[in-house]
Amino acid sequence: VGTPALTVYDVQIDGHLLMSSFNPVSERRLSTSALALHALHAPPALPDGQGKLRVLVGGLGLGYTAQAALASPQVASVRVVDKLDFIIKWMRSGLLPLSEELTSNPAVALTQGDVYADLLGPPAETYDLILVDVDHAPDWLLDPASAPFYTVAGQRTVSQHLAAGGVLGVWSAHESAPFRAVMAEVYPGAIEEHVSWESTEEGTNPEPFHNLLYLGRKAG
Repeated sequence: VGTPALTVYDVQIDGHLLMSSFNPVSERRLSTSALALHALHAPPALPDGQGKLRVLVGGLGLGYTAQAALASPQVASVRVVDKLDFIIKWMRSGLLPLSEELTSNPAVALTQGDVYADLLGPPAETYDLILVDVDHAPDWLLDPASAPFYTVAGQRTVSQHLAAGGVLGVWSAHESAPFRAVMAEVYPGAIEEHVSWESTEEGTNPEPFHNLLYLGRKAG
């Protein structure tokens, strides 16, 4: 019996891979690790178990970060902001693996916009979790306009968008000592989490992968 062909979805910009459905370990971990950090300091869940947390995801990608957030019973809603309108159109048109799951869920709102511009401006509302996966890394930007996000001044503004006890999580393709220092200054006890895994294809040697997550919690 033959093995069914595996369909892999990749999203690339200027030849650089932004997201792949092959093994989205770190994209999912961005949600689960942020939720775990929030739960360490959060009050006990209410008896009814109804989700209360409001989540903002910057960067839709293929939807795995949003999916992982929605899997938690503590999450009430997920707002996803992506600058690329065609990514949102693909999701809404049923062209991506998680299209039906995300677009049929009333707890999900897909919005076209610039999450960096939103977070570097005055907050219209606050979130319990803010999860950002847009740039390749703090020193490998898709657009120079996002550079202030990775500064102390920028993160002090970003923190105003977090509710008391809220958690910011930022994905990175590689380690950034300067951003680690920024996070530690703005969010005491900030965490740099290493995410490693191996991805294999039949007939090839295991290939190691490694990404970073930067997590910080607002006091409260």
